Amino acid sequence: MSKTIFKIKLKKGDTVMVRSGKYKGQTGVIEAVHPTENKVTVKGINVVKKAIKPDKKHPRGGIIEVTKPIWVSKVGIVGTGVKKPSRVGFKLDKAGKKTRIFKSNGKEIK
Repeated sequence: MSKTIFKIKLKKGDTVMVRSGKYKGQTGVIEAVHPTENKVTVKGINVVKKAIKPDKKHPRGGIIEVTKPIWVSKVGIVGTGVKKPSRVGFKLDKAGKKTRIFKSNGKEIK
């Protein structure tokens, strides 16, 4: 059985805003993209405490904070000078190169 690989238009390093849920309105930078899970990991968003057993890295064990992935549908990309989150679209330029654009205003994503 093969896992479905979702097409995620967001990339590592994009600044995104959470659209719904507990962290609604908060912004952060994407640390990792998980295409098989249809999720992204955003720095500072969805941070949970996890109890760990002692190992070489943490000899006493204890409770650590871990950033968990969040669904792609819950986040929207935010550009410079834009306050609302937007969706991502694609556009072909004259040379035939595919570029990402904001769906809300049509400007190119840098």
